[in-house]
Amino acid sequence: MDREKQSLSHQDKLHFGLPGVKSDTIESQTIQILCENLSVGTLEEQRAAAGELRLLAKRNADNRISIAEAGAIPLLVNILSTPDGRTQEHAVTALLNLSIYENNKGAIVMAGAIAPIVEVLKNGSMEARENAAATLFSLSVVDENKITIGASGAIPALVGLLREGSQRGKKDAATALFNLTIYQGNKARAVRAGVVAPLMQLLVDPSAGMVDEALAILAILASHQEGKIAIGNAEAIPILVDIIRTGSPRNRENAAAVLLALCTNDPQNLIVFKDLGALEPLTDLAQKGTARAKRKAVSLLEHMNRPEQGPSSHGDQRSSSCGCIIYLFES
Repeated sequence: MDREKQSLSHQDKLHFGLPGVKSDTIESQTIQILCENLSVGTLEEQRAAAGELRLLAKRNADNRISIAEAGAIPLLVNILSTPDGRTQEHAVTALLNLSIYENNKGAIVMAGAIAPIVEVLKNGSMEARENAAATLFSLSVVDENKITIGASGAIPALVGLLREGSQRGKKDAATALFNLTIYQGNKARAVRAGVVAPLMQLLVDPSAGMVDEALAILAILASHQEGKIAIGNAEAIPILVDIIRTGSPRNRENAAAVLLALCTNDPQNLIVFKDLGALEPLTDLAQKGTARAKRKAVSLLEHMNRPEQGPSSHGDQRSSSCGCIIYLFES
């Protein structure tokens, strides 16, 4: 995971090297010195130590293990609250790089990192906020961390970054939000934090390059009642129908999943959907889409052909017609 956007400045670098000494010994000694500087050094020494650990942790898995074993994780967590912006950037990015190693994820959480990382996400520089979001995503790979992070106030901060961040910041925020909202309890948190509006904005702005991410999150949120209501209120149906017509295979699949959630047990949404001329693109999707897209499209076609009122001879004919369509699609 390459999170380095720029090289360290000259004053941020530390140089170690002794002729005739094995490189792994040098790095072990280096890490010990860096940890000492994090613990008791001046602000400049802390900044330089955090920057060097950031680079060492990026380099390879052995370094990530050695740095953690040297006790650097709680020291890096402690300096996340520093008022020095560059030191904070180094510290949160070092934790991000350390979190790539699976066993370090638990150590980072146990060191109390989530709350200060969320503070960085809220108030840090744009680079620090981006890397804080990426760190939360990395930690949220562990299911129990999804719960902890969701309860920490991270989701509104991630929605803020999604709304106002740089291009990379928006992608980092979206990735973290996608992972966090897999947990049912975080879906409502995201909806209440206002995530639907920036997601809809990303859907109608292809130049942002985030249609995939926005649709994937909406597909998760649509499975929750509050999410379904918020997406419906955002007048998403016309946009989703257009995506079914012209989108990529994965985007058509996710658009169909959202539409199915919106139209199930909601006659008003179903009427809007029908009036947009969705039958033709939906039929095409049921024939040519991905396996999941075909299932969603067939279910939507069932809803479209289902009688809206009680059974009648006309309704029976419509149901029979639907059954024939489904049979053809599945053959």
